[in-house]
Amino acid sequence: MPHEDPSGTPVPAPGPSVVLAGGGTAGHISPLLAIARAVLEAAPGAKVLAVGTAAGMESRIVPEAGFELAVIDRVPFPRRPSADLLRLPGRFARALRQSEAILRGAGADVLVGVGGYVCTPMYLAARRLGVPIVVHEANTRAGLANRVGALLTHRVGKAFPDTRLRHARTVGMPMRREVSGLDRAAARAAARADLGLDPAKTTLVVTGGSLGAASLNRTVAASLEALDRAGVQTLHITGRGKTLTDASGAPLSAPGYRQIEFIDAMEAAYAAADLILCRSGAGTVCEVAAVGLPAVFVPLPIGNGEQALNARGLVQAGAALLVKDADFTPEWLADQVLPLLADPARLAEMSRRAARLGVRDADRTMAAMVVEAAAAALQEGTHA
Repeated sequence: MPHEDPSGTPVPAPGPSVVLAGGGTAGHISPLLAIARAVLEAAPGAKVLAVGTAAGMESRIVPEAGFELAVIDRVPFPRRPSADLLRLPGRFARALRQSEAILRGAGADVLVGVGGYVCTPMYLAARRLGVPIVVHEANTRAGLANRVGALLTHRVGKAFPDTRLRHARTVGMPMRREVSGLDRAAARAAARADLGLDPAKTTLVVTGGSLGAASLNRTVAASLEALDRAGVQTLHITGRGKTLTDASGAPLSAPGYRQIEFIDAMEAAYAAADLILCRSGAGTVCEVAAVGLPAVFVPLPIGNGEQALNARGLVQAGAALLVKDADFTPEWLADQVLPLLADPARLAEMSRRAARLGVRDADRTMAAMVVEAAAAALQEGTHA
């Protein structure tokens, strides 16, 4: 409620203190930042503090996004007996003390966790201090930290319906408004011009993420002549430090082909594309669905298979194709991708099917959950 300063002028009451924990990968940091921005929109007076580790990507990305970052020690859980396992209790106890100090220092009304090493001690510290917890799980297979967090709260959002996590309801993936609000058709011509592409040509966008994907790069490099013969132009986002070169060492070039290492505004690539060829990380899958972009997914062949699971909904809906990394060859591209690029009606139908599964307001949904949790804590007087 507003109160008055000494002059009698109404002053808005301070907003809630919101602490958001997560990091290590862009897959954790991107939804964290999207939720943070939506919280400030929903509660303009809110205080927002992010928590990560000094070694994670968040140490650069979060401050660049304009948010304060506090850090705790990174405490990975060893997967097999080792000296690190013996040191785990002491390291975890230290991280827990650091987490409690951060929550107390912030006067936290609510803790939001999005997964990663930092979240487990933060969840337990919040529980010990009586701070309400809100969880968002981005992947089809929930990580250990969020499985712990979901035991401590009933406020749990998930990006994918198939994710098995206690108390979770499907909310979608919080993402930047530049992506969630994208009108691909309206932005297409300008995006292609800005990216140095022909506005009138069928366009394939290829990306392996910020680090690139060697198998995607090899197959696309070997397919440039076939793509050009088919009348397709290719924007190839190769990954940082992954510029493709020819036999002379010069950057690879070919008719209808443009390569760049990285693009900050992926919404421009989404707008330019008729089809995207990419990995199937959770963020990418949710973003292409939200903007209604047909996709060919080549899941990362290592890990626990979660990338294939992430893509399953779009593939089953007829909005995307999926191929194993080992099977993604120039022959497969010629047999499957080129006919698809030559079929505008099929691409349009895939786009419609993707958009039907896309969720564009997950950031607002999560922010509402956060503000409600903070309001309940303030009413009950249960903040750090």
